[in-house]
Formats: sequence, C-alpha cells, structure tokens
Amino acid sequence: MSTTREQPIFSTRAHVFQIDPATKRNWIPASKHALTVSYFYDATRSVYRIISVGGTKAIINSTITPNMTFTKTSQKFGQWADSRANTVYGLGFASEQHLSQFAEKFQEVKEAARVAREKCQDKTELTNPALSLPSHQVLPSPILSSNGPGEDKLFRSQSADVEISTEKERLKKMLSEGSVSEVQWEAEFFSLQDNNSRLAAALHEANASVEQWKKELAAYREETEALRQRVAELEVAQGTPDSSSDNNKEELSQSLEELELLLKAKDEEIQLLKSQRCGRWEAEGEREETLKKLQELEARNAELEQRLGLAEQSLAESLAHRDRVQHEVTRVAEIMDVKIFELSELRQGLAKLVESN
Repeated sequence: MSTTREQPIFSTRAHVFQIDPATKRNWIPASKHALTVSYFYDATRSVYRIISVGGTKAIINSTITPNMTFTKTSQKFGQWADSRANTVYGLGFASEQHLSQFAEKFQEVKEAARVAREKCQDKTELTNPALSLPSHQVLPSPILSSNGPGEDKLFRSQSADVEISTEKERLKKMLSEGSVSEVQWEAEFFSLQDNNSRLAAALHEANASVEQWKKELAAYREETEALRQRVAELEVAQGTPDSSSDNNKEELSQSLEELELLLKAKDEEIQLLKSQRCGRWEAEGEREETLKKLQELEARNAELEQRLGLAEQSLAESLAHRDRVQHEVTRVAEIMDVKIFELSELRQGLAKLVESN
C-alpha cells in the first residue's frame, strides 16, 4: 500500500474474525487482541479499502464494491462477504456505538464507491472512439455489433444486477450456513476477555491496597499495645503512690496523736511544776532543775512542731504526685479511644473493599 496516494479516512478497534473455509460455519479469530481496522481511499484509482494489519501481516485487505453489504448479527458484531478474497470477515466491537459507527461508514464508503464506478464508466464511454463510429464501422464486438450504445448500458446494468443478485444469494447462503449464535458467543467471549483483563488489573490494585492497609493495621495494633502497656505502668505507678501516701498519712496521723498526747502530758507536767514552784520558792536547786526541764520541754515541743511541718509537706507532695499520675492516665486513655476509633474505621473500610471485590 502506498502511503502517498492512499490515506486512512476512518479507524476503529475490533476483534477480527474470518469464516472457516472448510466448514463455512465457524469463525476463526485472526488475533488474540483487538486490532486497528481502517478505511483507506486511493485517490488515484478511486478505490476504497478496509485494511487491518496484525504485526507485519495484513489480516484484512478488502476492496469495497457497491454490491457489498455489511450486516449486523448482534449488538456488538458485524460481518461482510468479500467475493474477491473468497471469504467472510467478522468484527467484534467493544460497544454497540462502535459497531454503528463502522456500519454507517461502510454505507458511506459503499455509496462513494458506486458513484466513483459510475463516473469511471461515463468517462470510459466518452473517451472510447469506437462509441462515436457509425454502426457499420463499430469494431467487431459481439455486444456492440448487435446493440447500440444505449443497449450496451442496459446490458451492463443487467450484468451488474445479476452480479448483485448472485452476491446476495451467496451472502444469504453463507449467512444461513453460519451459526449466528456462535458468532454472538464468540464476540461476547472476546468482550469478556477484555473485561476480565480490566477486572484483573483492578483486583491487583485492590490487593496492593489491602496489603498496605494490613501493614497500617499491624502498626496501629503495635501502637495500641504499647499504649496499653504504658497505661498499665501508669496504673501501677499510681497504685504505688496511693499505698505509700496512705501509709504516710496513717503514720503521720499516729505521730500527730502521739505528739498531741505528749504535749498534753507535758502541759500538765508544766502546770504541776508551776504550781509546785509557787509553793517552793525557797528550793532554788529544784527551781533550776524545773527551769531546765521546762527548757527541754520547749525544745522538744519545737522539734515536734518541725516534724509536723515536714509531715504535712510530704503529704502535700504525695497528693500532688497522685494528681499528676491521674492526669497522665486520663490523657493516655483519650489517646487510646482515638486510636481504637481509627482502627474500627480501618476495619470497616477493609471489609467494604473485600465485599466489593
């Protein structure tokens, strides 16, 4: 095919079939995949052709003539007979719209081929010098010697009608012999193959997404487990200060009670000593001893008050530590609630994806 004089005017993609020459009933796939099928026009010869190439081999090379007919046998399958190639071509399209476009283009090209043939015949009659000679000077021809130019046109028209009738009969015979159901099933089979390829690609992509989600799910589980361990540690830490603080509180309470009892006893002793001192001013030695005891009691009292202040400070620190631990536990619990919610949404998305597949 010369690319300088022959140019494509329409192209589409379809699965190409040829009728089995042995049985004239079954379709033989010309390729495993859909091919590009194009209409070409040769302006030099005014010829239209349907061409499809698979690799380096021409699968379809059909010259369109006015007596050809393209027949739709199903919603996505059409065929036409080529008497020159002595075969029937079948095309399986991806949609009914593509089939309709190809059929409409076939009708347009067929009409253009008819007009081109008529122009060629008229041009031949005008340029043939034998047609301008008288009847007795016409070149010897069985047709022209017995008939005039008008009869010659009639004869050619009758011959074309006979050829059309013969082609129609032959096409009807091949269509009657062919199994329409087999054609439909084979066309649907190749359409299903294309759909299967697309579904396989989508499934592969979905599997990749599932693997990614599984990894994210495992990461969330690990993070949740770490948070649970952290909460357990905080609970243990919280429990320890509670027990220690309770023990400290009990010890401090006992100490305070003892100190109060001791202070009460010392106060009574001081009052007794004072009363005894009032009656014994003369006993200076006893007085000095009493003053010494009083000083010792006052020092003891100051020491007890200091211990009481330290105990109260320790109790306040224990309570503050307990509050901090409780705040930390609350914060970790809130983080766990958020992670559990995200994990639940991830599981729901994974379940929906598995159901859709």
